[in-house]
Amino acid sequence: MAKNKKKNVVYSTNPDFNYDYEENEEQETLPPQQQDLKVTLDKKQRAGKAVTLVYNFIGTSEDLSALGKMLKSKCGVGGSVKNGEILIQGDHREKILGILHEAKYKAKRVGG
Repeated sequence: MAKNKKKNVVYSTNPDFNYDYEENEEQETLPPQQQDLKVTLDKKQRAGKAVTLVYNFIGTSEDLSALGKMLKSKCGVGGSVKNGEILIQGDHREKILGILHEAKYKAKRVGG
């Protein structure tokens, strides 16, 4: 996910010099009550097929994957977790909002 970025080094005479890489550590997962999840419907660049997007999750990718797996199984559909977003196949906005509220997540519907 995160690419290592080199710091600017002009010149070094040390033969054992190694670049220091900035590592982007994942944030700790916030409790469900502090999450501010957004649920929306997306059809762009998907050959006209609708997917329900859940985004704004703050936490580790493992916790995001676990939430995505739970949503997919409760909706009975496929989906994936990419780029910090959960994609659920089809229009399941109301059902997903109900599942998230039942699990004590703070979530709201965005868009039309």
